[in-house]
Amino acid sequence: MIGTTIEWYDFFTYANAAGLVFAKLFFEPAGSDIGILISFASIGLSFVFRPLGAFLAGHFGDRLGRRAMLVLTLVLMGVATTLIGVLPTYETAGIIAPVLLLLLLRILQGISAGGEWGGAVLMAVSMLPRASAAPRLVPAAGRPTGHDPCLRRAGPDVRRDLARCGLC
Repeated sequence: MIGTTIEWYDFFTYANAAGLVFAKLFFEPAGSDIGILISFASIGLSFVFRPLGAFLAGHFGDRLGRRAMLVLTLVLMGVATTLIGVLPTYETAGIIAPVLLLLLLRILQGISAGGEWGGAVLMAVSMLPRASAAPRLVPAAGRPTGHDPCLRRAGPDVRRDLARCGLC
């Protein structure tokens, strides 16, 4: 559950930043309207790569160990999120900043999220005896657990605006 919470917290934090500041920081030359659309599209980009992450983590998890792949996916998500936090803006780095954001770091986040979710569910299901079904639901509790701190950190106006956009 902790890994899933971290993954979803990263996703929801990125969604907040995409709606509030990324259009201005990374996509300013495209204009405000197109910039916000590209910023929100970058959220969807990572979801496109989640199945690939599940496939890769399953494939290599069978060969290298599921726990090792689960830890690797968590590290990849943390590294990608940290690099997004220190990424230079369009003003300082030019076109390489949005390219790194969209093509490299968001794809890496999507791959790691897909691998973590599949690995966590597989470990929860395969490690427990048949009689105990309730603990198998623990990985699914990570999504709301990662979502709530993200909302609590935001102010009331931000929460209202994000709820209106359907992000929270």
